[in-house]
Amino acid sequence: MDPDGRLALDAAYAIQAASIRRRIARGERRIGVKMGFTSRAKMLQMGIDDLIWGRLTSGMAIEEGGSIAHSAYVHPRVEPELAFLLRRPLAGDVTAAEALPAVEAVAPALEIIDSRYRDFRFSLPAVIADNASSSGFVVGAWHSPYDDFSNLGMVMSIDGHAVQIGSSAAILGHPLRSLVAAARLSAAAGEPLQAGWTIMAGGATPAVWLKSGQHLSVEVERLGRAEFHVQS
Repeated sequence: MDPDGRLALDAAYAIQAASIRRRIARGERRIGVKMGFTSRAKMLQMGIDDLIWGRLTSGMAIEEGGSIAHSAYVHPRVEPELAFLLRRPLAGDVTAAEALPAVEAVAPALEIIDSRYRDFRFSLPAVIADNASSSGFVVGAWHSPYDDFSNLGMVMSIDGHAVQIGSSAAILGHPLRSLVAAARLSAAAGEPLQAGWTIMAGGATPAVWLKSGQHLSVEVERLGRAEFHVQS
């Protein structure tokens, strides 16, 4: 524990890794990484100068156009993102120019975040231990990564009504910077990014609460949409 009685960051990531090992022991597969705090404002709010990350497993993947059960979560929220699909491993300190050739495709995506902590109030180590709040994700159709995706309009809607409007540029100014950070941080943990993995780049707008009966979608300029339903 740190002097404030909170988990130190290394211990928090160790707890996160142990939690993921339990999921894998139950039959899930490791399939990627999610990035968190990709907004400069969020970094300042949390008093940090780097991103956080979590691990994705096959049990978190939700079929595009499919459904989730609200009762399977504590108090879920959703945020619009972009996702990367890797064609080859990517590890260590790389530049954006070096990272792009490792990308097979890019897609519109939605991430479901959930928290064990009341009202989503937590310390930095606490949220890291909780897998950076990552609980599920939906990915739309894949597209060429060589089409410019640096500043694409993004609209997240509930039941056909827009609730958040933003741009992919809100993800660190360019979503590729999130992939660069993912390569660095995961390699430092001894888990370099692998071919076939999905990398969730981080939220482009604030998250919104999910309720039973809703239909969620994100429409991304030139990339199309991703969507899912919420059952009770």
